[in-house]
Amino acid sequence: MSAGKDPVDAIIEQWATARPDLDTRAMEVFGRIFRLSRAMSDRMEKAYAPYGVSRGEFDVLATLRRSGEPYTLSPRRLSATLMLTTGGMTGRLDKLERAGLLRRSPDPHDRRGLQVTLTPKGLDIIDQAVGAGLAVQTEALSALDDEQADHLAGLLRELLAGTPGADH
Repeated sequence: MSAGKDPVDAIIEQWATARPDLDTRAMEVFGRIFRLSRAMSDRMEKAYAPYGVSRGEFDVLATLRRSGEPYTLSPRRLSATLMLTTGGMTGRLDKLERAGLLRRSPDPHDRRGLQVTLTPKGLDIIDQAVGAGLAVQTEALSALDDEQADHLAGLLRELLAGTPGADH
């Protein structure tokens, strides 16, 4: 199944005219990955908006949810998992705590530390939001059949594994 020409094809054709000596295969791949990522990021923001969370806030709630019961992690562990500075994490935690989606409390094992825990409201919100986000992703992926989707996932896994600094 071919989707025909896309905007990346036009860019590649222009480079072929302007600089026929260039091998633009990487541009064909990463140009499409970049455009797809940008489009899906916008769609994911819209999917999470009805639940009152941004993509970044979703990531915090989802990380806590995936950690399993009692859905608790330290701010440092959250920051490391999400590749955020502690300052960036603090802003997200402040907003989510004000919304009643998580709570911060002293760490019983480290009197200088804190722990962040999903509230029942936060658990409900993340469970709904993750379903909405997956529905958007599934809809986009429906352009491929199961075999194509599995093949693409495998190729992207290999590309990610072979890209320095992308193993986060």
